[in-house]
Amino acid sequence: MSAITGAGEYGAFGGDIAGVLVGDAAHVKQNLNTLLQQAGDGYVADTFAGLGSGIATAVSLGPQLANLQTWQNDISAASSNMTVAQNALSQISSIASNFYAQTANLNGLDPSEVDSVAASARSALQQVAALLDTTDGGDYVFSGQDSSNPAVPDPDSITSSGFFTQIQTAVQALGTSGATATIASTLAIASSNVAGTSPFSATLSQPAAVLAGLRTSVATGQGQSVPTSILASTNADIASTGDSTTGSYIRDILRGLATVGSMSSSQVSDAGFDALVQDTHTSLGDAITALNADAGVMGDRQTALQTAQTTLGDQATALQSQLSDAQDVDMAQTLSRLTQTQTQLQASYQILSGLTSTSLVKYLSPSSV
Repeated sequence: MSAITGAGEYGAFGGDIAGVLVGDAAHVKQNLNTLLQQAGDGYVADTFAGLGSGIATAVSLGPQLANLQTWQNDISAASSNMTVAQNALSQISSIASNFYAQTANLNGLDPSEVDSVAASARSALQQVAALLDTTDGGDYVFSGQDSSNPAVPDPDSITSSGFFTQIQTAVQALGTSGATATIASTLAIASSNVAGTSPFSATLSQPAAVLAGLRTSVATGQGQSVPTSILASTNADIASTGDSTTGSYIRDILRGLATVGSMSSSQVSDAGFDALVQDTHTSLGDAITALNADAGVMGDRQTALQTAQTTLGDQATALQSQLSDAQDVDMAQTLSRLTQTQTQLQASYQILSGLTSTSLVKYLSPSSV
């Protein structure tokens, strides 16, 4: 009887041991799962709740870091657009400068050469119109916020557009209308935002005051932004000057090229020809000056943005370091603990396996029977 009693007591005791071992093994298994997750993604926990004392830091710094990274990316995209725009403006300036030089001598050319220069001007007009439709990453860089649409809807056909044909009609009437009226007429046509006359898209065929609100800008910080675009139909930061300007250097250049492109050798002897050529020459010169100055402001602004981007990067690095301290694991330490925990779990399973395979008979000595 005493043997049976002893066996019962031992059985209860063995059950207690098994229960403790099972609980320990479950705890070790839970720790192992946590370490596997940490080793897999490098984070202390996959939820804020698991960060413990680091939760306040993660909640505070996470959104700040996201903003810094967004601002950096946006500045990078804006800077790319600005570089593309400046390259296009440089080409437009070069084209305009070529005809600025040619109009200086146009009055003294042989009549047959006037036709050649006019043909070149028509070709140049198409080139400038195409450059105004320059894109970067699918964005039309001279369309402002309407970047999905071209600034000039049909650049290849500009010489058959209302813009060109109306200027052509005015220039062809030079002999009867006189230089003053012809100049005023071409200036009015180039200034017009009327559909069928303006070469620009409907969005860009609006008053300068309205267009000012359509420029793109990029955020450089909380509540801080910098304008980044120049619209095809209006100046950005530099005002056009001179007695014969539409107020837009691009419109003035298009007007100048269309005017020269409409001239013919038969007009060389007209009384107003010299005056029209001189007005075109002066207007082109003023337009080139304004264009180069506006492009210069854009270049300075781009340099400032790149500096701001570097500063934002430094701030992001500092915040990332603080955030990492709160939510990232020490990988070397984690892998070491993972190995130890795996060993511990295996040992627990081995003990449990040995305990469950031991029968009551193994604990009863022959002398107790």
